[in-house]
Amino acid sequence: MAKGKYYVVWVGKKTGVFTSWPECQAQVSGVQDAKFKSFETKPLADAAFKEGWRNHWGKGKETAGVKTGTSLKQPVLLQAEAASIDYDSISVDVGTRGNPGPVEFKGVDTQTGEILFYVGPVPNGTNNLGEFIAIVHALSYLKEKGSNKTIYSDSRTALSWLRNKKVASTLKRDASTAKIWELTDEAVKWLQTNTYSNKVLKWNTEVWGEIKADFGRK
Repeated sequence: MAKGKYYVVWVGKKTGVFTSWPECQAQVSGVQDAKFKSFETKPLADAAFKEGWRNHWGKGKETAGVKTGTSLKQPVLLQAEAASIDYDSISVDVGTRGNPGPVEFKGVDTQTGEILFYVGPVPNGTNNLGEFIAIVHALSYLKEKGSNKTIYSDSRTALSWLRNKKVASTLKRDASTAKIWELTDEAVKWLQTNTYSNKVLKWNTEVWGEIKADFGRK
């Protein structure tokens, strides 16, 4: 079962501690320079709210046991991502049971959570391969629709493979992993033979909470 999270809103339509991402999202959506962050427990969230956003938001180190968010010294692109979410987008994520193990992935509308595509389970895959395939699947899906929507993924590894148009996985190739490697090879081939104008961005989990496509298996 997924662990619950608590969301502190310091600057938003309403401020306080909220118990779900949709509640938090309603307070910060459309608010310029909104300040909000997720915490693992309610005591940590309550303390952070009282201490104010300057003590927690945008910090690059741990403060009073709180897992802190994005550093203000990160590259400009990441700062821009931390500031706002492009809701006219697709979010992708993977669900796994074991690594390797059965892999499922889906793409959802970031605004509504509507499932746009769902694939799996694929036997004996890895989380990173699944994340990579999901991104490319979303690119192919959007290209077929003539859409330049943004795609969000919370996997830095998969995003690096996307940039390089190749994967660096140690998963062995044999009969048991044939399907995941077939999908991976197809994804790499698609990247090498297609172009796209879509932005593919890192979902900022530390600031925004879990990605909309999350399977809740952490």
